[in-house]
Amino acid sequence: MTPAQLIARSILRERNRLGISLTALAQKADIAKSTLSQLEAGKGNPSIETLWNIANALGVQFSTLFEMPDDTSKLVRVEDGKGIQSDMSDYTTLLLDKCPSGRMRDIYRVTLSKGAPRMAEPHPNGTSEHAMVISGRVRVGTQDAPEVLNQGDYYRFPADVPHMYEALSDTALMVFVMESPA
Repeated sequence: MTPAQLIARSILRERNRLGISLTALAQKADIAKSTLSQLEAGKGNPSIETLWNIANALGVQFSTLFEMPDDTSKLVRVEDGKGIQSDMSDYTTLLLDKCPSGRMRDIYRVTLSKGAPRMAEPHPNGTSEHAMVISGRVRVGTQDAPEVLNQGDYYRFPADVPHMYEALSDTALMVFVMESPA
């Protein structure tokens, strides 16, 4: 993705989040509507000042206009990663995923039993789910590309599309985090 495309996607995403028109944002940012339209189309060569004005008008940090979209899946197997060891005790931590700015997260403990999979309808646009298997074995993720997870595996997947949860062992215990735009 080029910088112009990244800026275009970010401006459009933030403008839609606020529910304001192109005209309203251009007025609030004190720039020409045609300039803003070109930027949202991935064209033009904006100055730092123009981008600062847009960021301020959107009520976001300047860096938000350069954030890479994170609408992909991420799978971390229990054997992946080394983590960071404590000097004070036998304690190791491994960051599985960070919460982007402007997002909210809810945390759930989920118990599954073997049987028919739970098919879930899409959540609001931009929602993703994080799953970590505490015990058992499960199939989870988007309905068109679920992953099989074992104890200790972590998986992030888009949840704004049809998705599913299925225990492959007699029972399974998971931690789920639902993340959505603020």
